Formats: sequence, C-alpha cells, structure tokens
Amino acid sequence: MKKSIAICETLAVPRLVIGLWQIADMERNNQQLDLNKTATYMDSYVHAGFTTFDMADHYGSSEIIAGICKNKYPEKNSIRLFTKWVPKPGPIDKVMVREAIERALKRMDQECLDMIQFHAWLYADPSWLDALFYLKELKEEGLVNAIGVTNFDAHHLRIACASGIPVVSNQISHSLVDRRALGSMQEVCDQYGVHLLTYGTLLGGFLSDRWLGVEAPKTEALQTWSQMKYMRFIEAAGGWNLFQTVLETLDALAQKHQTSIANLASRYVLENKNVASVIIGARLGERAHIEDHKEVLNISLEKSDVEAIEQVISKLSPIPGNCGDEYRTPPFLTASGDLSHHLETIPEAFEAVQISETRAQVYSGTVWESFAGYCRAVKKGNRIVVSGTTATHGDKIIGGEDAAAQTHFVIDKIEAAICSLGGSLTDVIRTRVFVDDIEDWEAVARAHGVRFKNIDPANTLVQAKLVGEGYKVEIEAEAVLD
Repeated sequence: MKKSIAICETLAVPRLVIGLWQIADMERNNQQLDLNKTATYMDSYVHAGFTTFDMADHYGSSEIIAGICKNKYPEKNSIRLFTKWVPKPGPIDKVMVREAIERALKRMDQECLDMIQFHAWLYADPSWLDALFYLKELKEEGLVNAIGVTNFDAHHLRIACASGIPVVSNQISHSLVDRRALGSMQEVCDQYGVHLLTYGTLLGGFLSDRWLGVEAPKTEALQTWSQMKYMRFIEAAGGWNLFQTVLETLDALAQKHQTSIANLASRYVLENKNVASVIIGARLGERAHIEDHKEVLNISLEKSDVEAIEQVISKLSPIPGNCGDEYRTPPFLTASGDLSHHLETIPEAFEAVQISETRAQVYSGTVWESFAGYCRAVKKGNRIVVSGTTATHGDKIIGGEDAAAQTHFVIDKIEAAICSLGGSLTDVIRTRVFVDDIEDWEAVARAHGVRFKNIDPANTLVQAKLVGEGYKVEIEAEAVLD
C-alpha cells in the first residue's frame, strides 16, 4: 500500500496522520501544559516517519505545540501541519479571514500554512462562501499552500468546488459505524478530485480490544470528550449490544491477521478509494502506539475479510443525516448532545424588516432586488412567499456550470429567507422550478428531491429562458406556518 497520496500538485499526505484534538481535552478545566515539554512528545512520531499532524484553532494550545516541534528540526519542511479555522456564525469579511490566517501563522511560527481547513456552521448564510473566496485570495498571495474543508456535506462541497474554490480535501467522520462518506460524497469526490481525511475511525477508542465483551459504560464513567461523543454514535447505530457483534467479528479477523481490532478498523477505512488518510488521535505524553500505527499500513485485507465486515455492519442503523450534520441539525451527535460547548447562538442569515403588524420582508442584497423593486421574501400573516431565486451571491454566480450545485445554493437562499421570517424548510408547501436548459432538468430535480425529502411540497418544473447569462435554474417557493 502507498505510504502517501498526492492530493494536489504541492501537497502529498501520508495514509496516517496524527491528530492533536486531545490537547484541548488535556487542557480542560484550566489545566496548564508545559508547551515545550509537550512538544517533545511529538518527536517519537517524527522519528518513526509520522510527520504530518492535524490540529485546529480551538484545540487548545495544539498550534503552538506543533509549531515548536516543527521548528526545531533542520528538515522542518518535511513536517506538515494541518490546521482548521472555525469562525463563529455571522458575516465574514477579508479582514477577519486575514486575521485568522495570520493568527495561525503566528501561533505556529510559520510563514505559510501547509493547509487550512474551513468549517461552516450554517449553510443558509452565504458567509461561508465569502470565507472560502477570501482564503483563495490568501492562497494566491502565498500565505496558504492548500485549502481544505471540514465536516462539509456532499452538496456544499459540490457548491464550493463548482464555484472555483480549489478545495483539495474534506475532513469528516468516517468509520465502520459511520458510513455516510460512502453516499453522495463519493460522487462529488470523484467528479472534483477531492480527497477525504477521516477522523473518528476508532470511535474515540471504542473500536478496540479494550471494549470487547464488556458492559456499556455509564455516561458518568466516560473520561474524554471523544468517548462522550462517539458513545452517541454507537447508540444511534443500534446500541451497545449490536456494537458488540461488530467487535466480535473484528476480533476474529484481527486474530487471523495477528493484529488488533483498532488496526483492522483503521485499515478498513483506508479501503475507501476516496480516503487519503485516517487521522488517529494522540494523547501526547502517554503511549504513542507507534508500532500499531506502522502495522495499519501493512495489513492486507482479503476479499473474504471485507465481506465478513460488510455483513456485520449492514445490521447497524445508518448514522442520521449527511456528513457533518452532527454539528448542524438534531440529533447533535456531539460530546454534550448539543452545540452548547461550541456556540452560544446562530444568527439568522437575513434581517427581517417589519412593514406592518401583519407583514414582514427580507432582502438578500442582490442587485436584482433594488433594480426591479422587490424583496427576497414576504411574510403576510402565516404565509411566506419567496421570490424567484437564482444562484446569485454579490457579483458572482455560485455553482458555475454545475446545475445541481446551483440548485443547492438556491435552496439555501430560500431556506435562509424562510428561517429569517420565523419558518423552516419543512413549512414549504409549494415550489416552482424553472430550468434554462432542459438537459439540466434531472440534475435539478434530484437536488430538489434531496433537499425536500419527506417534506414533499407541491411542485412544478418547466423549461424557461432565464434572465441573465450563466443561470441554470430559478426557484420560487411558498410556505405556511402552522
């Protein structure tokens, strides 16, 4: 098996990356780490050839610690540091983006970030696209080598790629239990050449020999944020007893290959052709598991092994939603079961303007609204009517030549308008869809079907010559608040 994969012209990633998210857990409750001493614990990984580390602006002192480690090696350019930027929801401008990148560079004491990975909390707010466009400018300026995203679903990864953002990777949860990466994500990755960096492959350590044949741990006994989080994944997949059947199958195969359950579980995820790397968490200063990490890369699964694994995990319930939905929609499969340890509030994308006691309006800020004298949506009583909406954001057409990407962005704008007026997408009772080219009807209809699944509003789709060059789809909607 290849030891690394080139995910773009300027960046190759190893099949196994060391994750530093547990530094935040180690610093919980105001625990102070000796940063220089903690950095020395990374040396054993570097000496063993594991020279790529993943961190984030919110993983405590991880960026500082990793920078200390990298800068003391003469061959420091061979050590790669991937970090993330997770801004609070709301408007994003160029100044904010530059400050975020310069802050990461300062913390790591670097001149250029090997890779910055961006996380968005609310797709209905197009600020997430602003952030990516500004990151692209900083890449062209030389402050960033590569742009990735984290916890993006397939639809919004498609929007970003189709809009010209040079996204090279998407970091998502992916494991034997969490198989959301095998759905529409594969299609987008194949079409746009995006690779997956996967975390949660060991479910916070639950996919290991330690948990085979033992009773389910009580909530108060869970010691780390990772355990708290991934216990929710296990429960969502069918519960502890069913999870034990998975461990039993893995144990039998692990004995056959003279390895461990954890190594086998990581190796299985690497079977996904879109996965460039698995990210395995490190608790610096404790056991490094170096030999185990090496073993992962040497396991060769046979066809019968894969079939046995597929058979047992087929009994699990699918993790709900799309990739990254655990951070955006209920059920929140996070350590706390909600977003309380991440965010205080999420503002609406648009500001509602109260016209009278019974009428309110929202504006999305496109030039068309002021030019033609209309708003994005009107609420009158309990009824919300959304104007014909195209994939317009500022002076850009979002989604490029990808009709599905344009459709998803249009529905995001519709959702933003309805939510800003007190409703939700589930309140929609009618949509009208206009396609410029009849050849695009199926891609548009399928995107509509994904977003309105189980809502099923009344719908019309027709071909119509749209106003404006480059627009592939226009949609209007009506909602009623019960």
